[in-house]
Amino acid sequence: MKNFINISLIFTFLSLLFFACDDTGINNNIDDIIIPSQNVSYAEYIQPIFNYKCTNTACHDSETRAGSLDLTTWAGATSNPLIISPGLPDNSKLIWAVEGNSGASLMPPPYGPVTPLTDNQIEGLRTWITEGAKAN
Repeated sequence: MKNFINISLIFTFLSLLFFACDDTGINNNIDDIIIPSQNVSYAEYIQPIFNYKCTNTACHDSETRAGSLDLTTWAGATSNPLIISPGLPDNSKLIWAVEGNSGASLMPPPYGPVTPLTDNQIEGLRTWITEGAKAN
């Protein structure tokens, strides 16, 4: 009986651990969120894209900082005006990377753990940058 209780407790703990760490709901829905064509909120639309597509893969997080870029916060994302040029999306290396233009490698890479940005996400980023890349 004691072994049964121990096995039950272990099974319960592992089940809670497995299901509590399941983020597939977020993963499946990030590409379904429609970003408006104006008044793009950084907190509501842009940071969630960065969180899932850029920082979640140990690339542009605060520890790894691939390419010296930390997209975990607005301050980190906007710290280099060459990466995000407020008001000038066509001058922003971030736009070049997500579109795969101007010789930049497509980010995130199509062979990685997350899919590249959707057209709506790219347009949302462009609009947010055009509107001044505000911390709204």
